[in-house]
Amino acid sequence: MPIAATDYNHVRLTVRDIDVSRKFYDDVFGFEVAFELPPNPDAETREALGFLFGGVIYKFAGGLLGLRPVAPAGDTFAEDSVGLDHLSFTVASLQDVHDAAAVLDELGIDHEPVKDLGDAGMAILEFRDPDNIALEIAGPNS
Repeated sequence: MPIAATDYNHVRLTVRDIDVSRKFYDDVFGFEVAFELPPNPDAETREALGFLFGGVIYKFAGGLLGLRPVAPAGDTFAEDSVGLDHLSFTVASLQDVHDAAAVLDELGIDHEPVKDLGDAGMAILEFRDPDNIALEIAGPNS
């Protein structure tokens, strides 16, 4: 009998520099923080939040998204390697997809044009984070 999973719980991305990645995800998405190590934590708090590895975990309607800053300085993401291909976030409307493109423009973040996937009923906007991780905004195409 297969596992009866009902949804995703979380995704954690390995990043090189938490300050750079945190600014990017804060500016682009503005997700609420679920877990982070407070400034000057005591030993008990540091131990209890050791699963963060110095990173942050955000919460939003889709679940949890973590940033784990343990990648070496010269490392970079490659979707053609085993593992993650890209991470896609859902928005409610085609206008929201276009609004996301405007946000990226305002932030000076390069992105592809909004693509209409036709019969798939979806429009997508593709861009990359500071570690070259492929990200996508997906919504209805009408």
